[in-house]
Order: sequence, then structure tokens, then C-alpha cells
Amino acid sequence: MKKKAVGVLLSLFLCGLVSPLRGLENISVNQAVYVAKDEVQENIVAFGGNITIDGRVKESVVAFGGAIVVNGEVGDTVVGIGSTISLRSTAVIRGDLICLGGVLNKEPGALIQGDTVYFRSTEIFSRFFRGGLLSFPFLPVLLILKVMTMFIWLLLAIAVIAIFPRQITFASAQIRSSFWPTVGTGALALIVFVTLVLFSALFSFLLVGIPFLLFFIAVGLIIKIFGQITLFHFFGESLGRAFSSRTVAPWVAVLLGLLIVSLITLIPLLGLLISFFLTLLSWGVVIRTKFGTTDNWFRKKA
Repeated sequence: MKKKAVGVLLSLFLCGLVSPLRGLENISVNQAVYVAKDEVQENIVAFGGNITIDGRVKESVVAFGGAIVVNGEVGDTVVGIGSTISLRSTAVIRGDLICLGGVLNKEPGALIQGDTVYFRSTEIFSRFFRGGLLSFPFLPVLLILKVMTMFIWLLLAIAVIAIFPRQITFASAQIRSSFWPTVGTGALALIVFVTLVLFSALFSFLLVGIPFLLFFIAVGLIIKIFGQITLFHFFGESLGRAFSSRTVAPWVAVLLGLLIVSLITLIPLLGLLISFFLTLLSWGVVIRTKFGTTDNWFRKKA
């Protein structure tokens, strides 16, 4: 019975990651994508390929590496991770433009109706590591691992915010209204979780605890992912509120929060303490809001 429960949880989780990609009309890997002038497509996702849009894309354009050239119209958001984005004078983007770790070229006349988020990777790291930290021999390895981790979290964040935007937004708001109770709930939840995992590990020697151990690991992984992405939204939205009176789109907030948390946790020693504190906060908000479905499910009903 427990093995079946673990299988169901993992299946639901994997299906959740894949489902946002099922509706995409064009997914390419190391191939060029061209939308002709009179052509209309739904979405475009490219890994390492170049995208040229002379026609119209109804929803979003996402590229990892490569280049994006927009002469026509994009109905929602354009995202480039390590990409060169070029907007010609006739380009129209109805949503947001996000360029992380790449280059943005925008000609006069190009229209972006939403927000523009632009970070060059060289600027981020040069500002953050100013003061001699780059002299450490192990830093390149740490940076590579950090970039890989950020890329994995980016994929998870895009999937989760696409499936559960309302729950993530709601849970993020509860952090602001009940910050310290959320931290306390997370500390208690982690103590209980670690205790259960240790007991399951001990009983695994008798083969009885293996299903329980797998079950708790799966549950812990799901809580970790949902809680961490909720934190990304919380920090990104807080930054957006500080610099703009406009409401930040949920996935723009998540991307901003991912950058903030990733940079903060790079700080030696202090980053470990901050990571532990954020873990308490993420577990607390998931438990208190029951995955963003209620404000505080521990509260007694009248």
C-alpha cells in the first residue's frame, strides 16, 4: 500500500512538470525556429536554437541559449536565459521581457507593454564578488554548481508557477502577514520530519521501513519544491513593490526571487545560515497554508 502511495505521488509530480509543455506548439533542441510574416503559433520553447519571429506568437517565447529576433508580435512574455534578444523597430511584446545572463538589443520603436527584467551574468557576479572573493581556487567549481542548481530551480519554477499560480501567490502573501509564526511552524515540522525519516531509516534494516522512508522522502521533496518557489515569489514580489507601484506578474516575481536567493546563499558561512532559515520559512508556509489552499489550517473554526 505504501509503495503504491509513493508511486502515485511521484507520478503526479512528474506529470506536473511535463504538463506545461504539452500545449506548446513548437519545442526545439539545437534547431532554428522561424515564424513567417503571415504565420501564427501558440508558444515557442527552444534549447540552444535561434528563434526568428516575423509573424505572431499568441502566447510566450522561451529560449535557453541561442538568440531571439523579434520583428513581429508576441502576445505574452519573452524569456531568454543566456540568450541574445534583439527587438527590431517593428517588434511588439504584449507582456513582459526577461533577459537573464544574456544580451538585450532594442531598436527605437520596439514596444514592450509589460515589465523589462534584464540582468547580465557578468554584471551580477562582478558586483557581488567585488573585494577579492574570486581569488579562492574553489570558487569556479562552486559557481558552476550554483549555475546548474539555478537552472534546475528555474525549470521547476516555470513548471510549478504555470500549474499553481494562485496557490503560490496566496502562500507568499501569508509569509508577509504571519512571518514568525511561519518560521516556528517550519522548525517544528522539520523536527518531526527528521525524526520520522530517522525512524524509517532504522526500520529499513528490517525491510519494513523502506516504503515509509521512500514515502517521506517523496513528501519532503514536494514540500521543499513548493515552499522554495513560494519564497522566490515572496522575495521577488517584495523587490517589485519596493521599486514599482505596479503589481508584478507571478512568474516575474519568481524569477527575481530566484536570483535574489541564489546570490544571497553564495555568501560564505552566512549563506549557509540564511539557507537554513529559508528552509524553515519554506516548510512553515507549506504546512500552515496546506500548499497555498488556506490561510492557516491550524486555526480553530468558529
